Amino acid sequence: MRILLALGGNAITGPHESVRPDHQIAAVEKAATQIATIVAAGHQVLVSHGNGPQVGNILTKNDLASAFLNPVPLDWCVANTQGSMGFIILNALNRALAEAGLSTQPAVIVSRTLVDPDDPAFQHPTKPIGRYTDSETASRMMRIGQSWADFGDKGWRRVVPSPKPQRIVDSTAIGALLDAGCLVVGGGGGGIPVIEKDGAFVGVEAVIDKDLNSVLLASQIDADALVLATNVDNAWIDFGKDSARPLGQVDLATMRSLEADGQFAPGSMLPKVQAVCTFVERTGGRGVITSLGRITEALEGGAGTVVVP
Repeated sequence: MRILLALGGNAITGPHESVRPDHQIAAVEKAATQIATIVAAGHQVLVSHGNGPQVGNILTKNDLASAFLNPVPLDWCVANTQGSMGFIILNALNRALAEAGLSTQPAVIVSRTLVDPDDPAFQHPTKPIGRYTDSETASRMMRIGQSWADFGDKGWRRVVPSPKPQRIVDSTAIGALLDAGCLVVGGGGGGIPVIEKDGAFVGVEAVIDKDLNSVLLASQIDADALVLATNVDNAWIDFGKDSARPLGQVDLATMRSLEADGQFAPGSMLPKVQAVCTFVERTGGRGVITSLGRITEALEGGAGTVVVP
């Protein structure tokens, strides 16, 4: 199968989303071992990844250096993390593939995602990013044009536009690398947000939802399966109750019904459920939610939550 594997933040950061270089490298090496197992099973793999903690790290540096240096814009932040994270993922994949006796060539592509400049999200920024801080710091950053929101006891946090992805600009290049037999890393962090202006692409200050972007990218490369790797083996229903149980293979209609019943927590499992259901609706493929270590089993029907048409 052609598989898009979307790595969640837990798979590419250290404890408590630590972005210390050694912590990130250790986490990525663990993920790479599992990815090599999937390739060894005969599947084509495209890896996408989150970048929230890494972008937050850059934004903190922006804040601390704001009196001396121009801040790095958000589109550059995403591009920077695609490059730096792609680098350590590439190194880890080289090692893991060699240890598995595989000659597959990994490749990283910096990829852009087209958004609509008239998307309402640009007028109503709601996506929180970066660190929590005090009202004085937030006020200072708002004076230079940033949007911040009060999150109560946690403090203030920057909010930015999160427009809907329209098209993966570089999907043709990604598909060509997959066709050539490469293990590809692309679409990191939801893709670098761009708009079309005067016949060219221009970066914009926004952050694209990585799950929505993964659905679109998987559709454009004709993936047979979308796998969202998270920190649990399954999605659950009646979570926290005596009647709680994990979901195994489930048809699309049933999963949409459970979603409508409010079975999945917003900001946690709900976006993943919505993403895999949308992928199945668009492509007729299968959508998988499971932990990194059980992906191969899930693809074979023996683990995880697997949504089928």
